[in-house]
Amino acid sequence: VQLQASGGGLVQPGESLRLSCTVSGSIFNINNMGWYRQAPGKQRELVAVIVIASGGSTNYADSVKGRFTISRDNAKNTMYLQMNNLNPEDTAVYSCSILYLGGPRYWGKGTLVTVSS
Repeated sequence: VQLQASGGGLVQPGESLRLSCTVSGSIFNINNMGWYRQAPGKQRELVAVIVIASGGSTNYADSVKGRFTISRDNAKNTMYLQMNNLNPEDTAVYSCSILYLGGPRYWGKGTLVTVSS
């Protein structure tokens, strides 16, 4: 299983970006799939997750609620993170991850998002 994240870049505050994570491998028996981020000098944190095992419910970090939306396209084996109204505190390396039922967890290489004026 391989995950490839893309879509990062440099944007100004208030602008939007959409990240994509393409999965090469089985999309069956997934527990959850989500986006994480790690800012310089900080620990990695969960940004958003889709819990497949509970019917596709979504959860978001408080800091991104109302601004970010996680979604997936099964036909394209791709997960997305739509990020609106970005601010400098959103600057981080964003990574996607999949957890299969009973394990294991897979990670993709991150994509850098920089929000700066």
